[in-house]
Amino acid sequence: MKNIARFTVATAASMLSIAVGVAVSYVACDGGAGVLPTERASGKNLLEGEAYRPAPAAAESSIVYFTKDVSRTGLKAVYDALNLPPPAGAKTAVKLSTGEDGSNYLRDTLIKDFIQSLPGAHIVECNVAYASIGMTSRRGRTDLHKQLIIDHGFAAIAPTIIMDSARSLPIPVYRTPGVTTHHLDTNYVGEAFKDYDYYVILSHFKGHGIAGLGGAIKNISIGIASIEGKNWIHTAGKSRTSILDDRGQNPFQESMAEAGKSVVDYLKKDRDGQILYINVMNNISIDCDCIANSKETPQIKDIGILASTDPVALDWACVELVKNAAGNADLMNRISQKNGELMIRHGEKIGLGSLTYKRIDLDNATSVKTPERVSPSMAAMSELAKSK
Repeated sequence: MKNIARFTVATAASMLSIAVGVAVSYVACDGGAGVLPTERASGKNLLEGEAYRPAPAAAESSIVYFTKDVSRTGLKAVYDALNLPPPAGAKTAVKLSTGEDGSNYLRDTLIKDFIQSLPGAHIVECNVAYASIGMTSRRGRTDLHKQLIIDHGFAAIAPTIIMDSARSLPIPVYRTPGVTTHHLDTNYVGEAFKDYDYYVILSHFKGHGIAGLGGAIKNISIGIASIEGKNWIHTAGKSRTSILDDRGQNPFQESMAEAGKSVVDYLKKDRDGQILYINVMNNISIDCDCIANSKETPQIKDIGILASTDPVALDWACVELVKNAAGNADLMNRISQKNGELMIRHGEKIGLGSLTYKRIDLDNATSVKTPERVSPSMAAMSELAKSK
């Protein structure tokens, strides 16, 4: 795509102009200055001696469960439809975004009952990296982030852990045979990621100023990455100290997919754990929950809640629903401008999941297959929306 907007100083300044909050400096999560310390495995490269790991064969058609009921009942219904409760003795984590003040983050009143229905569940999150470019945020430093968690009601739901409050944990990114586009060999996640073996990735599906869209894949990549890891993904493996060391939009999108797959591989293959995904399509704003005090009124009405064991299928199903939603022009333009589909498509290419899915409507007991295996370009869809 031509004229893909890149994350540069100008982009940062643009985001800064609409971000309001408590100004904080970029500091390490343990309170010291600079980059988080990194835990090394016996002082050697984690990939030493590792062969390329083949991507798992994608199922012919992944299942995505859907309800229009954006409520506590609807949230529990899509989770129950997956029929994958935590096994006895599991250490359960619900990964969500704690959100900036005044943004459209998932409210505690919607998610409380669901999270408390999971035995011993913790809420988990990581600190953000954009405080390093001057954006104001209480989520860029652990002590301020903890107070925000209390203020937003999450601490009253369950113990809430900031996974990178101490340091990063490096995990390997396995290459996929036959895929030549590859940016990362290592991903840096919050160290406490390793403390859990059953994850529910609970995401607010919406637009995003840099990624174009945010859903399950972004939540397991940027969302689980430490500050160090966020810098690493944003720069496609070039810098662990700044998100401004830009290598371009497409490498960033592909790096998110690669980081997401490393999280799944580490959890499911290296630790025999389980991970599943829920996307809530309400308050579908053009900007993400990382923009404080956004005055934007969503142009798309609430669509529903979706769940799957396949993050690629889940995010793709959400994109397809946006394509068919009234008032979608601005969000579709945002996705097109940032080439947001690439994150999902690259996810399929490297074996993270499948674009082919069957959507099961829990409200009407019907199913819908993937509308199109290869959809028209987002730019074309945007032009179509404008003509309506």
